[in-house]
Amino acid sequence: MSRKLPPLNWLRAFEASARSQSFTQAAAELNLTQAAVSKQVKLLEHYLSEQLFIRNPRSLELTKTGEAYLPKVRDCFDRLAAGTNEVFGRRRSEMLTIRCMVGFSINWLAPRLPRFMARHPGVAIRIISSVWGDEFDKENFDFDIRYGAGRWPGLTAQRLTWETITPVCSPALLHGENAIRKPEDLVNHALLHVLGYEEGWGLWLRAAGVSADVDRGRGLHFDTSLIAFEVAAKGGGIALGRSSMTGEDIASGRLVMPFDLSVPNDEAFHLITPPADDVHPDARHFRDWLLEESDLAFGALRHT
Repeated sequence: MSRKLPPLNWLRAFEASARSQSFTQAAAELNLTQAAVSKQVKLLEHYLSEQLFIRNPRSLELTKTGEAYLPKVRDCFDRLAAGTNEVFGRRRSEMLTIRCMVGFSINWLAPRLPRFMARHPGVAIRIISSVWGDEFDKENFDFDIRYGAGRWPGLTAQRLTWETITPVCSPALLHGENAIRKPEDLVNHALLHVLGYEEGWGLWLRAAGVSADVDRGRGLHFDTSLIAFEVAAKGGGIALGRSSMTGEDIASGRLVMPFDLSVPNDEAFHLITPPADDVHPDARHFRDWLLEESDLAFGALRHT
């Protein structure tokens, strides 16, 4: 029988917002922006054709429908967590498990993993992709690679990347009608956004001195950079590339940087580890190798 269910990230945003009665607190818990959480809840309400929250000036209040739905959502999460632990939990002692944001795992980690396997051929590892930066669960993951400012209470964060951001697009957009030659030309093209990044188009446009004619909030919004880069490569708009994510696409010519302006930003990818009370025997090998790869990629920036 076909089951039509709303996306899991919408339900997570609803549950966290209902528990804290605040989009802002839910955003901090989920490592998202307040706008992203609010939008996900709004999409869920549209999907269900029901209002779930009364939005007061300084707080949220569940509607009667929201009150009825909340325990059902929580029960589903509890059952899913219990089932996952039942099936996969026993394997934790066998494999080193790393959760990694999907774009970083493909664009940065995957090309380097063969070097780790060559150095440690006997180490079995499992890479689990994530999109929204779920709360770290030390019972199921040994490491988490997460994007942000490096502040996760109760966890140790070691910085892996030093990012700059710059627009990237298809080479075709540099020619023909509405060709991109200067930053102001962006007004003629869709801006592509990735949810969850605090620093984005606003930061770059200010650094470029672009006037208010370019609406930094318009365009298309995606939950992963992979989709944004794919749409950009097909000529569907201009993505904002982070230096750790766009190297191969630019080297291959699939994407180009139309402007010679890369803006440093404070956010970065970090290796997240839990308190060291139950460390996997292979954890040190992976951590030391990953920090070594970071040194190779970013050099002196790691030590400034």
